Amino acid sequence: MLPLTPRDITSSFINASRSQLSDLTLPANFASLDWDQLDFLGWRDPKLPRRGYAIVQGEDGPVGILLQQAEAKMRARALCSWCQDITLDDDVVFYGVRRAGKAGRNGNTVGTLICTDFGCSRNARKLPAVAYLGFDVEAARDKQIETLRERVNRFVLEVKGEDS
Repeated sequence: MLPLTPRDITSSFINASRSQLSDLTLPANFASLDWDQLDFLGWRDPKLPRRGYAIVQGEDGPVGILLQQAEAKMRARALCSWCQDITLDDDVVFYGVRRAGKAGRNGNTVGTLICTDFGCSRNARKLPAVAYLGFDVEAARDKQIETLRERVNRFVLEVKGEDS
């Protein structure tokens, strides 16, 4: 992912109001982020713990979405829709996301399950177990990273209303 400035971030959101963006708090480690290791920038707002943010690198620049964690607790261990890591140490939560534009203003939302700490980029970079003799773990990891990017971008397109 390309490095972003605070201004890049606040101007990237497609489904947030000005008042919601005025409350936005950047991640605590923003100044030290390793952008080369991120497929998207995601974090939970420390002031508003049920609010999350995710920003992807779109064709025309960064695209940000505001996510709202559901109040209900999950009854069973869930699988993250983005990284689909089955060895997670962290929890997965359900986020509801208001769609962009007129659909969002009319109350239309979509939802997804995401790692609580938005650690999907880290999870995708873990070397997988050797499945068989001659298994290329580096190629498998590259495929995990590519698949993560595809899933996140597909979700952003769904939020935009371009999921057809």
